[in-house]
Amino acid sequence: MAAAKKKVFSGIQPTGELHLGNLVGALRNWAQMQEDYETYYCVVDLHAMTVPYDPVAFGTARLETAKLVMASGIDPRRSVFYFQSQVPQHAELAWVLSTITGIGQLNRMTQYKEKADRTGQNLGLLSYPVLMAADILIHKVHAVPVGDDQRQHLELTRDLVERFNHRFGEVFPVPERITPEVGARVMSLQDPTSKMSKSDPDVRSRLLLTDSADQIRRKVRAAVTDSGRTVDYDWETKPGISNLLELFSVAAGRSTEDLAAEYRDQGYGRFKGAVAEALCEYMAPVRERYEGMEDAEVSRLMSEGAAEARRRAAVSMATVWEAVGLSTRP
Repeated sequence: MAAAKKKVFSGIQPTGELHLGNLVGALRNWAQMQEDYETYYCVVDLHAMTVPYDPVAFGTARLETAKLVMASGIDPRRSVFYFQSQVPQHAELAWVLSTITGIGQLNRMTQYKEKADRTGQNLGLLSYPVLMAADILIHKVHAVPVGDDQRQHLELTRDLVERFNHRFGEVFPVPERITPEVGARVMSLQDPTSKMSKSDPDVRSRLLLTDSADQIRRKVRAAVTDSGRTVDYDWETKPGISNLLELFSVAAGRSTEDLAAEYRDQGYGRFKGAVAEALCEYMAPVRERYEGMEDAEVSRLMSEGAAEARRRAAVSMATVWEAVGLSTRP
């Protein structure tokens, strides 16, 4: 009898347009994990409500995000994929976990401090990491693919698991972190010391998954490089070139060292041209799949995914209610 697959969960916010950093740092790995894990993915729309937003645009962004996630290789027939807001057990578990979370822990969260300074404080923003922990734990997953910027949130989740299990009995596994070796943190094309971001006001800083080949070429040609003429993989002295080499490595399936050796003395112009063509080829299938999707069909698949997620989450919550003394069973 084959051993049961370990479970993995991850989510993505429906804010802004998805870009190459999302594909390389998250979605590409989500798709690969479908081979070896029982996978749970969702559009975390409840999280996106912690900052001001337009309700009409928000509804459109949710669906567009779902389409791009599917276009990136997430198959609803192989993964449980859904909108977070359509599975109320996420919020139910978040409340239970909030009762064992210290305010001091939440105040120390780096992302809370940064977002509170930009958008203002609110309870949802403060308790954001508790809902994130509930997202992970509602399906009792064993691992979470996260980048460096989410490491602090995962550590809080692991702490809450240990605290809950110690107080109420062994209910949740302690989730491990999965980090890809290359491309875990894709940097801005205009500022290689900053992460590629949806919120960056400079549109040249990121390659959108919906960009045409010509748009990709223009943005790569305009990418910031470094002094000198040689192509070297060295983040300390050549962060711009190193960033392009990592993207080239992902797109071409070759090591950064191999690519640096090939293009070392060929000049930045020729190197950028090769990077751009590799990225055009790499990103084209995602854009083509996205353009071929019908909104109604994607909505139907998301509803089916939510129904399956609710069924499974209800089983998990039953064990939680029983552990904390709120079981309805006689």
